Amino acid sequence: MLSTRRWRRWAAALVPLLLAGGLMAIPAGAATVDIDQQGRLAGGTTLAPASTYTNPVVWQDFADGDIIRVGDAYYYSASTMHYSPGAPILRSYDLVNWEYAGHSVPRLDFDSSAYDLNGGRAYVKGIWASAFNYRPSNSTYYWIGCTEFNRTYVYTASAVDGTWTKRSRINNCYYDAGLLIDDNDTMYVAYGNTTISVAQLSADGLSQVRSQQVFSTPSSVGTLEGSRFYKRGGYYYIWTTRPANGQYVLRSTSPWGPYEMRQVLLNMPSPIPGGGVPHQGGLVQTQNGAWYYMAFVDAYPGGRVPVLAPISWSSDGWPSVQTVNGGWGATYPKPNISTTKTVKSVIGPDTFTTSALDPRWEWNHNPDNTKWSSGSGLRLQTATVTTDLYNARDTLTHRIQGPSSTATIELDYSAMADGDRAGLAMLRDSSAWIGVRRDNGAYRVVMTDNLTMNSSWQTTSTGSEAASAAVSGGRIWLRVNADIHPGSGRQARFSYSTDGTNFTVLGRAFTLNNAWQFFMGYRFGIFNYATRALGGAVTVRRFDLTTP
Repeated sequence: MLSTRRWRRWAAALVPLLLAGGLMAIPAGAATVDIDQQGRLAGGTTLAPASTYTNPVVWQDFADGDIIRVGDAYYYSASTMHYSPGAPILRSYDLVNWEYAGHSVPRLDFDSSAYDLNGGRAYVKGIWASAFNYRPSNSTYYWIGCTEFNRTYVYTASAVDGTWTKRSRINNCYYDAGLLIDDNDTMYVAYGNTTISVAQLSADGLSQVRSQQVFSTPSSVGTLEGSRFYKRGGYYYIWTTRPANGQYVLRSTSPWGPYEMRQVLLNMPSPIPGGGVPHQGGLVQTQNGAWYYMAFVDAYPGGRVPVLAPISWSSDGWPSVQTVNGGWGATYPKPNISTTKTVKSVIGPDTFTTSALDPRWEWNHNPDNTKWSSGSGLRLQTATVTTDLYNARDTLTHRIQGPSSTATIELDYSAMADGDRAGLAMLRDSSAWIGVRRDNGAYRVVMTDNLTMNSSWQTTSTGSEAASAAVSGGRIWLRVNADIHPGSGRQARFSYSTDGTNFTVLGRAFTLNNAWQFFMGYRFGIFNYATRALGGAVTVRRFDLTTP
């Protein structure tokens, strides 16, 4: 006899399959479809077991997602602010397991030296919510994004993991853009904050032909943004978010409106304990006709993480999220997608054996490419003379795997120069690091915390040394364990080893900042900078990211 708990889990798993397969009807205008705690629909139908997936589908910081399907592959594009390369692309073949595939913006080439940490800084600028889509007529992928609220760039590529090229600049801000390629191959962009507009692009998709306001958000709703643009069954849909707790959809029979609005969700319980309301993101249809919504959940200090739920459509053409016990399900049945293709893990080791970095890596601002190389490990020459880690070029970052994970680097510090600082950081607007200092020919491993920025992202403290120990021999293993469960009081702990096996804790636990205003979550950062003069170097022989 099956336990109540198992029936409940299987019931929660099956209902979206029944709905997506057309075996059950949804009342017209229904906002959600739910099952009760006994695993039954409202009418009392008992459900059968099915295999499930767990939310979040990717427990890493990938916000403002745009999701598409091209053939049997699914692609997800996200925001990266000041990190370079920007606009990362994830790939999946089943909507549940994802891998890094590439970046749409190879370098933050936005007419400002601030993106190079040269005479300025671009923290929390750069890549915000942007549009990503594929145009079958010319076999081309498009990325469209507004930077600094005043200009929009168009990048294209023939393959997501190929070469992306900046094609044009449009002197209009397509804020939080969504790109639709209509049945007749016309390209439209929906965009805006509170006031939603639609632009028609030229035949090559590189310039604007026409732009028109199509909707003004009622004061009772407040703000709508994060537009995604779709067409289904003769209707145009603009999928919009009310940050950070609601999702709405606009619908019209013409891209130019008029649009009517429906609420999709508001204050929906999160699938992540302590996390925020699922919102923003986009819709995608599987090969079998089922629809899914990939949103994100505010889960600081780790950032904003993607969650997936099935979507149902009412008989009169309105979408609804399939819920579990009144909320976004922690588990759902796996999408009915048959594939033999697998993806590469988003965690694990990297020994830097190729000249190009794996797409899992992003630099803090644009790197100085003359000061680093990869192939026989990652060699980082000092690229900046500074006492401020936030000003140091060529700091290489990696997202933290939630809800907790450990990063370890094997560092060859034998070529450091006097005054150099190299190591592994917990990087955000409040930061700490463990690393090696060389001063007067002597080496110490140190733990430094209290690196801070203010609300304008200017440095207010370059850090305080909390603990240190003398080291020698030229090689050391540095480790950071990070707890990024959503909520306050989460901590990172630092340790080191001189043999790669026995680790010694160094310094105090570092409390992570879970405020949202920096937008990006904490990252591991590998750095090497000079405080006296350029010329020193370190080599990272191995990086490893593991989970408990």
